[in-house]
This record gives sequence, structure tokens and C-alpha cells, in this order.
Amino acid sequence: MILKELISELDYTLYNGDENVEITELVCDSRKIVKGCIFVCIKGTVFDGHTFIDEAIKQGAAAIITEDEVEITQNRKNTTFIAAADCRNTLALVSAAYFGHPSKRLFTIGITGTKGKTTTAFMVREILERCGYKTGLIGTIEIITGSRHIESANTTPESYDVQRYFKEMADNGCKCVVMEVSSQALMMKRCAGITFDIGVFTNLEPDHIGPNEHASFEDYMHCKGLLFKQCKIGIVNFDDEHTNKVLEGHTCSVETYGLNEGANLRAVNIQYVHEPGHISTEYDIEGEKLHIKLSLPGKFSVYNSLAAIAICRHFTEDTDKIEKALEGIRVRGRVEILPVSDDFTVMVDYAHNAMSLESLLNSLKEYQPERIITVFGCGGNRDRNRRFEMGEVSSRLSDLSVITSDNPRDEEPMAIIEDILTGIRKADGAYVTIPDRKEAVRYALSHAGKGDIVVIAGKGHEDYQIIKGVKYHMDDRELVEEARKEIAL
Repeated sequence: MILKELISELDYTLYNGDENVEITELVCDSRKIVKGCIFVCIKGTVFDGHTFIDEAIKQGAAAIITEDEVEITQNRKNTTFIAAADCRNTLALVSAAYFGHPSKRLFTIGITGTKGKTTTAFMVREILERCGYKTGLIGTIEIITGSRHIESANTTPESYDVQRYFKEMADNGCKCVVMEVSSQALMMKRCAGITFDIGVFTNLEPDHIGPNEHASFEDYMHCKGLLFKQCKIGIVNFDDEHTNKVLEGHTCSVETYGLNEGANLRAVNIQYVHEPGHISTEYDIEGEKLHIKLSLPGKFSVYNSLAAIAICRHFTEDTDKIEKALEGIRVRGRVEILPVSDDFTVMVDYAHNAMSLESLLNSLKEYQPERIITVFGCGGNRDRNRRFEMGEVSSRLSDLSVITSDNPRDEEPMAIIEDILTGIRKADGAYVTIPDRKEAVRYALSHAGKGDIVVIAGKGHEDYQIIKGVKYHMDDRELVEEARKEIAL
């Protein structure tokens, strides 16, 4: 491929060399430089690609894109240099061109928001697949490009990888893609150059604010809103207090969903069903012959499924397929109910901060359980305030907290637990501390009684534990199954 073809959509300055040079690869990671490649210098939070320019030349890079013009020293004279104002935006646009603009071959659905992105994305994919639309997925748990499932490293990958996965999906016969679009991804231009057919907003709460994330809640909210300046149709949560701010300056048509009067798609007659060993949710769609049954608990599941329905109504009017798809949906590590006992309910969830844990526990109270037993820990090398906050929430909303280890990383597990206990003691809930997570799960199941709900929180879909820099296999679902067998439930 000729360099000039790759950069035709850029606003750039050629300040050394020839733009008709042949390019073999597109690279933004200095460790992946190969002979004949074009190297895009990205300024990251840890490394700056500009510091690897001479190394790239030594490895045979044919062209280099920089954010500012750099000095053309003797060893750089035979390399093509291009300056572009924003290398992150540049990488996204060049990646799209490099892979042949694959988003144009797909119906693209982007979902943003603080909570609900993952579950909503899986719901959408399940409905569309059932309706005959082969659908790819990019999200927190995994990437699905057709028959290939790839473990995710980030909620939204780097722009090069987004375009690479899009191409693989299109080549594999996918007609649609549904992807989680994080605020970080929008801020870092990972989705630049994509015009989403549908953009979705789930909700907004203070999160991801701090070093290497967002400077303020306002910045966080602004970044979420960027999606609605690069989509054709915006589908938004009518009930969220921040929706109007998120939509400021939007360039799309807007549709709404929610529980309050005025929403275009509204859930009514919500029922929280607590049966032996299981909880579920049912509701109707106002003015329509749609009765939704979910094997997932809580009001948040109603919102997630409403968003999915609002999206999929652009593809099908077959209410039977929508109902059946949603009734059977299960999402790994997201309020995932495990079959353990007819007496009590056991679920695994990713709730790993006070906000998500409080939302989950409050939702579970709607089912009027005898008790809520919450098993959780907190990660090491992270903000200690999260530990205090999660401890207080669990103590206030759970009948019994079983405090254990999560990912201690480089910290001592008991030091983390002591921080959690500081928060636990701010409320009056009963608690025990069991550092070994397997033993903690076993304790919770062996002490659960009729009508109880046991929540194992914090890790969700993750299947590992990090201790002193070493990653060990550990899956909460497997711990539950082992405990079930040991205590003969």
C-alpha cells in the first residue's frame, strides 16, 4: 500500500521524504516495528512514541508520523516524516484506511455509560443473532468476530485493533457489530472516524475520575457525550438526570427509553419475582404487546433490556424473538445466578466499587430476601477510599458481610481487609473475615438459609487472582461449584 493512499483523509504536513513510499505495516507500538512500516508516534500516559523514532528508523520503518515536526538529523534523512496535529486521531483514521474502512460494511452500534454497557451489548447481540443478523461484539468481557472469541484487555481496544476486528467481522460475514464505548476510548479517539449507526447512553454516575483518567466529573460527562456527535441515531435513558447534558451539541436524531412518563419506550407493571433458589424480573412495554421476562434481577436489568429493545426494534418487529432472546440471556459475571440450592439464591457479579455494590444490593432488597450475604474484597495498589466505601455499603445493606481477598497485587491481603473493616464498622451489619476466597465462598454457602441471597462480588467474569505480581487462576463460579460439592448442596 502506498503511504499517500493511507493518509489521504488527514490534515498533514510532509516535511521529509516521499509520500509515495510503499508501506508494509501500520504500527503504533515500538515493540512491533518491522521493515517498511509506518510508525505513528502516540503520546501515552507512560511512554511517548516520539522517543522511539531513531529506534524505529534502525528497525527499518519507511515512514513516521509525528505530532510536531522533529529535527531531521543525518540518520533520519532517508525516512519519510509527516506531521499531524493529533496522532491519536491520526492513528484512528489511518487504521480505518489501512483495513479498507470496514465499518462501512457493518451496522455499527456503540454503547456508552457508567453501568450496563456489557449486559446491554450481550442482550443486543443475542436478539440480533436470533433474528438472523450475524453480529460481532467488542466489550469488557470478550471480543467476538464471528466464530472467534478473544479475551478483552480493555473495554474498548486501541483504534488499530477496533478496525482490525471490524475487518475480521465483516470478512466473517457479520452484518452488525455492537461495542462498548468507554469514556476513555472517546477521549483517546479510539473510535474516531467511525460514524455509528446507533449510539446508546445507559446512565452516568461519578466514576473513572482521577490520575490517568478524567480530571473531573464534567470532563467525564463531556467525553460520554462525544458519541452523540458521531452517530446517526442516539438512544438514551430518559430517566437519567444527566441525559440532557450528555446530549448537548448532539448531531443525531434522539429516541428515549425509561420508566417515567414521556419516554418513547416505557416499562410498566414491573414485577420482582423471588422463587425457590432463583430471582427474576418481568415487565410490560406500555402500549405494546410485549411482556418481558428476564432471568436477571433488578431495576438496572429492566433499563438494560429496554435499551436493547430500543436498538433491536430498528431491525425487527418480531416480538416473540425479542421476548425469547431476553428470557434466556445470561452474561458471565454480571448478576449471574448459579444453580446451587432450591432454598437460597447465589449470584456472581462484577460490582467492584461502592457505587455498583450499593446499586446491586438495593435492587436485591426489592425481592424481600430473608437475608443478603455479601462476599467481597478489594484490589491492592488501588485507592484506599474505595475499601472504606465498599465496607460501609456492605455493612449497611447486607445482613452478613464475608470479607475476603480480591486481587491483593503487591499489598498484604490483611492490610486491605483492615481498610475494609474501617468502613464496615461505620454501619451495624454482621461480618466475618476470611482471607482465603475459596473458604469465604464455602462459609457463605454453608451459612445460607431458606430465602437468602448470596452475592459474590468484585471479580465477576475475571478468572484470576494477582498476588505479588503473579497471576493465578481463580474463578468465582468454580469456587461456588467446589463449595456446593463439598457441602453436598
